[in-house]
This record gives sequence, C-alpha cells and structure tokens, in this order.
Amino acid sequence: MKKILFPLVLILFVFTGLSYSQLKIGYVDSKTILSKLPDAQDARQKLDGMIRDWQNELKKMEGSKKLKEDDFDRRKLIMTEQTRTELHDEIKKLDQQISDYRDKKFGTNGELFQKQEELMKPVQNKVFNAIQDVAKDENLDFVFDRSGQILLLFAKDKYDITPLVMDKLKLQQ
Repeated sequence: MKKILFPLVLILFVFTGLSYSQLKIGYVDSKTILSKLPDAQDARQKLDGMIRDWQNELKKMEGSKKLKEDDFDRRKLIMTEQTRTELHDEIKKLDQQISDYRDKKFGTNGELFQKQEELMKPVQNKVFNAIQDVAKDENLDFVFDRSGQILLLFAKDKYDITPLVMDKLKLQQ
C-alpha cells in the first residue's frame, strides 16, 4: 500500500504544483519487453538450466538419505545400540547437508539470487536505457511500468510507449 500511496501523492503534488503546464505521461509493460528480448530469454534459459541441475543434485541427496532411512528402519531391531546411533547420526548429517545445500543455492543470498542479479542486471539496464531514450525523444515527464508494483487503473493507449521501446531494442511486436 505504501508503494502505491507514495507515487500517487507525488503525482498529486506535481499536478497541483504544475497545474498550468501540460504533463506528458507514458507507460510501458516491461514484462512484454523482457519476454521478447533475446538477452532476457538467454539469461532465463541459463538460470533454468542451473536450477534444474541444482534440483537434480538435491534429488540425489534426498534419494541417498531415503535409502539410509529405509535401511535403518529395516535393520534397527537387529542393530546394536552403537550402530543404531551411528546410522541415526549419519542420517541427521545428510539431512543437514541437504538443508545447507538448499540454502546455499536457493536461499535469500544464495547462488540463484546472485546469478539472477549477474545475468539480468545488464538486460534490465539495456531496457531502462531504451525507456529513458524513448522518454526523452517523446518529451515525457513520467513513465510508469504497468507490470510492476505501481497500479495503473487506466491509461489511454496513445501513452503506451512499449512499442517505441521495443523498436528501440529492435524487437518484433
């Protein structure tokens, strides 16, 4: 709510402060642009490949743990207390390794987050620069992204600069 309220208050302030001048506002749909941008598609494919590999590794680790658990369950009645404790500790250790691996790859500051940043940052900068260029060419005062957090309730199609940005990036519409 705060993310929506701040831009609206800013717009109201600008409208009242500049009531005598005409504002030009445009909007883009960055999801549409990114879905057609080859660089973004390449980055997404690389990320998907890494995710697939990491998930396969997790499945192997979980499969290994499951085998140990099944073996433990089958033989626990005939095991000595020491062997039971050792196998139980081994299973706990595998469980911790799985948890650590999951955090390392998919956690808040994990490799996935870092790779997304690394691969998508240049793409986002390219799109952002194209949007800035189009905004300057069209002499726009504001440009909103309707696919983002800012809620756009209504906009005339004539203010949609998505096609111009896509032309600037030489993308098919």
